[in-house]
Amino acid sequence: MTPAIKQLTHQGIPFTLHEYSHNPNSPSYGLEAVEKMRVQAEFIFKTLIAQIDNAVLVVAIIPVNSTLNLKQLAKAANSKKAHMAKPQDVLRSTGYVLGGVSPIGQKKQLKTFIDSSASQLKNLYVSGGKRGLDIELNPSALYHITRAKWAELTS
Repeated sequence: MTPAIKQLTHQGIPFTLHEYSHNPNSPSYGLEAVEKMRVQAEFIFKTLIAQIDNAVLVVAIIPVNSTLNLKQLAKAANSKKAHMAKPQDVLRSTGYVLGGVSPIGQKKQLKTFIDSSASQLKNLYVSGGKRGLDIELNPSALYHITRAKWAELTS
């Protein structure tokens, strides 16, 4: 049981787990989830960790078929610049490895931004805390459990 699943269970938030056999040679964790779970890409979200200009890490949750706009993330975070965090900083801060970073149950609660496209969905999928494990839940539940802000994050 991952920290994400433990936190959701502890807080009584409804969710559904989806597990699939992860291929370590897959070029894209998110697109692999789309293929193996047979879910449209706009419903599966990736969790990205970026560093804003004051060396603070933040979380950006965007659809897997989109690209994070770092300028828009910086603007949402009231910063001048943002760049992707180093993998070792991601692991140290979240407790999760790349490809399995969940926005839920991180070691350190980071300021979180969810792409506003998620607010229109009934359910979405995010990583469950390991490669090959996704959590399906309501976007409002994700918003509340991560104490997120909605923002335009993609180009």
